[in-house]
This record gives sequence, structure tokens and C-alpha cells, in this order.
Amino acid sequence: MTVAPLRIVIAPDSFGGALDSVAVTDAIAAGWGRARPHDELLRAPMADGGEGTLAALQSALGERAELRSIDTVDPLGRPVEAGWLLLDDGQGAFVEMAAASGLHHLAADERTPANALAATTRGTGDLLRAALDAGVRRITLGLGGSATTDGGTGMLAALGVRFLDGDGRELPSGGGALARLKRIDHSGLDPRLADVELVVASDVTNTLCGARGAAATYGPQKGADPATVQELDAALAVFGDAIEHAAGRLVADLPGAGAAGGTAAALLGFTAAVVHPGVEVVAELTNLAEHLERAQLVITGEGRADEQTLSGKAAMGVATLARTRNAPVILLCGSLGPGAAALEASGAFAVVQPILDHPCDLAEAMAETERLLTNAAERMARSVEVGQSVTSA
Repeated sequence: MTVAPLRIVIAPDSFGGALDSVAVTDAIAAGWGRARPHDELLRAPMADGGEGTLAALQSALGERAELRSIDTVDPLGRPVEAGWLLLDDGQGAFVEMAAASGLHHLAADERTPANALAATTRGTGDLLRAALDAGVRRITLGLGGSATTDGGTGMLAALGVRFLDGDGRELPSGGGALARLKRIDHSGLDPRLADVELVVASDVTNTLCGARGAAATYGPQKGADPATVQELDAALAVFGDAIEHAAGRLVADLPGAGAAGGTAAALLGFTAAVVHPGVEVVAELTNLAEHLERAQLVITGEGRADEQTLSGKAAMGVATLARTRNAPVILLCGSLGPGAAALEASGAFAVVQPILDHPCDLAEAMAETERLLTNAAERMARSVEVGQSVTSA
């Protein structure tokens, strides 16, 4: 019996540490196509603004996104080439912070307390300046995956802001130096920033300082030991006070100000940036809602599905948009975590399906992610084929 082809949107997040969202999308499409080659598959890889977002946007937008690159510096000040996207016929830009300032630029043995204190966001500032040089009117900056806890001061320094100690000397790079900060001179801040729409894509709700601050929450993964976390937290508190004195803005206690090692605090303090959830930003840039209008089925995915999936992660963002268009959503995941039962109870997903096909440990599962995803998608497609056949009988 011949079954009717379906229009399917494939919009997964990355499987962290294994495959980015573009590769996940390709694996799902390959497996589905083996079982149902006549279905119309629309690939729309998703991301949340962090590492991998640039690649996802470039894949989803195709010729509408022009990849440009600059020579800049990584978090430790070493030369690195980093890319950004020119969008909307030259009117818009997407900058991924991780491209220049990401943790992936540091080898495991470089994630030390000393480097946690010294890491800089200057490369991100260079990327923003490149977008301004291109004459864009809108810049979207994706935060996440940074190796830095400098409060975004390296970024601002690249854009003309000076951070001075008690003797009027400019501070060296890094969050540790902010303990000696006495004055912020923002008179040289690139005036073009006032003329662009600046959107920050971030899902982080942490404040700049304190128990849920940038240093305490994310410092350890960047190499900070307990003493270094305390040092950075105290330095960021000094920075927050200096922002208030220089710009008259109370940003230290704002939810989200601690994103990307406090980079969001710098933007909220000295620009007109607005912060939006990363998944929503990516969905808007890729016109996901429009693609879902014609979808009869949606496939999303993430590495680990648990109760946190329902709290604004990419898969949930896709499901929310699909639900308003009455398209059922399949969630493929690497594993199920605590509270996963809530996913099916929520009604957001028609099926929640782990991809494992044999007992294995995490390392093996990650190494085999592409094969597992491809085979899981093929099995799911064959199940849909059976369902259509029964319905049509």
C-alpha cells in the first residue's frame, strides 16, 4: 500500500559534546530518508545563542547568510580567526561570542585558576566592531560557552571604553584585575552602538555576583578553584559598583546580568541592548514559525531530556511553536534524566524517544551518536509508515 508523503520539519538542538545541531539534523534526515524517501524534509537546526548557533544559522539561512571572518584574539590573547554572519542584505549581523571567546579555545590543561582570572572578551568586541564597520543596523549577539569572567570588560575595551585604577592607569585584561578598578571612562565608546538595534540572545538568569552569580555558577568549569571564585566574585562586585557610578545604571542584581561571565552586565550598563531568550531569537532569525505552518510532523532533539527541557530549552521552544500550529512533535534524545516523565505528561511532545539501541556507557554513546540518531530516525519513520498504512486500510 502506498502512503501519502509528509511535510516534516527537522529542528533539533545539538547533542552536547557529540554533534552540533547541523550534524544532528543531517543524521535524522538521513535515517528518515532511508525509510521514507518521498517525504518532504525541511532542515532547521536550532540553537540557544551559545556555541554552535552561528553554524546552525548559516545552515538554516543558506544564501541569506554571508559568513565573514576576522583576525582577533582568543580568551588568552592568542591570535585566532573568528567568524560572524552578515544577514538581511547587509542590514543585520549575528555574532557568536564563543567564536572568539569560547571555552573550546582552551585545552583541558589550560583551564586553570590563573587563566580564569586573566581570560578576556576582547575578541568578542572585535567581532562587534567588524559588524559595525560593515554598516549593519541590527546586531544579534549570542552569549554562552565563554571561557571568560571579565564582566565583558575586554569587549568594551575593544569598543573604546577604558578601565582605570587609582593612579589612572588602564587595567590589564581579565576579571581578576577588576578588583583594582576605580573608574570607567566610557567617553570613547564607539558611537555607532547608539545607532544600532542590539539584541542579546541568552537564557541565563544568574545575577552578576553572589551565590548565583557569574563566578560562583560558571567559574569552576572555566578553571576557577574555590579561592579564585571568591576573588572573581569580589572583583565583579567592584565592577558592578563602577557601572552604577559611571552610567547610573543598577545592573549587578538584574536577572541575566551574569550571563557569559558578566558580559551581559557590560552590555546592559553601557548600551541599549535588550535580552531575549536564545531559542526565541534563533527561531525568529530562521523564520521557524513560518516553516511550521506547513508542517505535518516536527522532529526535534537534544542530548539529554529531563525536567529542564520544559524550562525554555530549544526542544521545548520548537514544541511550543509547533503546538500552536497543531503539528505533532517527536523528541529524539540521547538519554532520559530526572523528571523525564513530565515531558510526556506536559503534552508538548507526541513521542519522547531515546536513541540508544544497546546497553553502553556515556563515552560509547557519544562516540556513536551519529549512527544511533540515524537508526533511531529510521525506526521512527517506519513506525509512522505502519501508522499511516493502518489508518488508510
